[in-house]
Amino acid sequence: MSGVVTQAVREQMAGASWIRRMFEAGIELKQQVGADQVFDFSLGNPDVPAPARVREALLQIAEQAVQPLGLGYCPNAGRPATRAALAGKLATEQCMAVGAGDVVVTCGAAGALTVFFRAVLEPGDEVVVPAPYFVEYGAYCGHFGGVLRPVPSRPPDFQLDLPALAAAIGSRTRAVLVNSPNNPAGCIYSREALEALARVIETANAGRARPIFLVSDEPYRALVYDGAVVPPILPLSPYAVVVGSFSKSLSLAGERVGYLLVNPAMPDSRTLVDAAVMTTRTLGFVNAPVIGQALVEQLVDEQVDLAVYDARRLEMARVLREAGIRFAMPKGAFYFFPEAPGGDDLACVNRLLAQNILAVPGRGFGCPGYFRLSFSVAIRTITASASAFKRAMA
Repeated sequence: MSGVVTQAVREQMAGASWIRRMFEAGIELKQQVGADQVFDFSLGNPDVPAPARVREALLQIAEQAVQPLGLGYCPNAGRPATRAALAGKLATEQCMAVGAGDVVVTCGAAGALTVFFRAVLEPGDEVVVPAPYFVEYGAYCGHFGGVLRPVPSRPPDFQLDLPALAAAIGSRTRAVLVNSPNNPAGCIYSREALEALARVIETANAGRARPIFLVSDEPYRALVYDGAVVPPILPLSPYAVVVGSFSKSLSLAGERVGYLLVNPAMPDSRTLVDAAVMTTRTLGFVNAPVIGQALVEQLVDEQVDLAVYDARRLEMARVLREAGIRFAMPKGAFYFFPEAPGGDDLACVNRLLAQNILAVPGRGFGCPGYFRLSFSVAIRTITASASAFKRAMA
C-alpha cells in the first residue's frame, strides 16, 4: 500500500474526514438496531425539497436535451446565459455592479475554491482561515502545495479574533479565507469585523508583488434566521473573491453548480478570471453540469422553504437546552456547534454514539472541545432524540 499512492494522500487518508467516519459508523449502527432507532446528525445533506418550479424547469430542459448538442460541452466558464443570470443576482447580493465576465460557473463551491487555489498558489503559500472551518479546506489548498493556517475564533459565538488574524498574516500569506454563515458554527461574521479584516489585508498588501486575496466562501448565504444579514464582501477589498453554490439554497447538491466571482475592481482581474477558466478545464472539471446550470439559470432568484430549517433549528435548541448542553444559537446554515461537556469532544461524541446519536467531533473542524450537529434532518428525528441526549449527558 505504501508505494501505491503519494505520501500526501496517505496522510489525508489516515486523517480522513470525521464527518465521513461518523457517516460510516451510522450505516453499521442502523444495520444493527434499525434506522428508526438512530439519530444521525452527522451529515450536512440538504434534504428540504427543491422549489416546486424545478419540475417545470426540468421539463423544459428535457425538450432542449433531445436537440443536437442539447447536453453537449459548454464553454469552460459556463453557459453565457447562466453567467449573466448569476451576475445579476450576485450584483444585488454584493451591492456592487458585476458582469457576466466576472463570473466563472464551477462544480460547486468546492470546485470554485479548487480552481482558484490552482490559479494563485505557489508551493509553500499560506491560506489563513478562522477556526472552526470546513474540514476539506486543507486538502483544497494542499493539493497545490498550499498550507492552511488556522486561527482560533472567539467562543462562544466564534466571531473573528482580529488581532490573532493580523498576527497570522506573513510574507507567505496568499489568501485569507472566511466562511459566513459558518460551517460548523452557524455564526455570521459582523460587517464591522469584516471591514476591519479588509483593512488588515490592505495594509499587508502595501508594497507586495503578489497580493493577499480576501476569499469569502458563501454556500449558506441564503440560509439565515431571525432577520440576520450576511454582509457583502466584494466592496471591502479590490482583492475580494466570492465563491458559492446552489447546493443548499435550491437543494441541488447533486447537480454540483457553483460559482467564482472576481471583483472587477481588482487590478488585472481579467487575468484571474482567465486563469480560473483554464484551471477549470485542466483540472478535469471541463464545465459544470449543463442540466444544473440550466436549472440555476431559471431558478436563480428562488430558494427552498427556509421555515422548515428554522423550525428544526428551534426544536434542536430546545432538545439541547433540556439536556443541559451549552451552545450559541446559530444565525445561519443548518448546524449547531455546542460545547463538549468536560472539554473532550471525542469522549462526548462516543457518549452520544452509545445512545445511537451521531455527531462529529470539533477537532475535525480545527476546534477541539466542541461537536457538530446537523439539523438537516426530519424534525421528528430531532424530537425523538431528546431522551437519548439526556441519557448521554447524565
